[in-house]
Amino acid sequence: MKRILISMILSALILIPVYSAKYVGAKKCKLCHNSTRHGKAYKTLYHTKHSKAFEGLVKDGKADDPYCLVCHTTGFNEGGYKMGAPDTYNLKFEGVQCEECHGPGSDYMKNNIMKDRKKAISKGLKIPNEKQCIKCHDKKKYPWAKKFVYKERLKQIDHRYR
Repeated sequence: MKRILISMILSALILIPVYSAKYVGAKKCKLCHNSTRHGKAYKTLYHTKHSKAFEGLVKDGKADDPYCLVCHTTGFNEGGYKMGAPDTYNLKFEGVQCEECHGPGSDYMKNNIMKDRKKAISKGLKIPNEKQCIKCHDKKKYPWAKKFVYKERLKQIDHRYR
């Protein structure tokens, strides 16, 4: 009986996905993605409403509302922004930053990996699409959300290499 129980537990552990990638914060991305060569991605993000999303929650007194934090922070309860974590930790995940759209960066952020798009994707880099945006920009789920037309909004945050 013990052997069967131990076998079942070990089998279950094997099936649990191992999530090794860690959120690092946009300032780490800035180190490489703020040059003209790289489309000034960090600077572009910094001037969007996405990066200021958390400030709106503070202003509205909802900075501790998990329902709101899901869309107004980066990596909420997935290794990024955490309820109850010290401000010094959470500060780097306030607002909608790089990793909210591109995935936790620890496994793909090294220069030798980022130089090879396929390699970066295999290490967890996400290439965002409309489906990903709709998780937060969904009028059915969030009736107060502004009208969202993907192609129009994409132009506002475009930070591809030029």
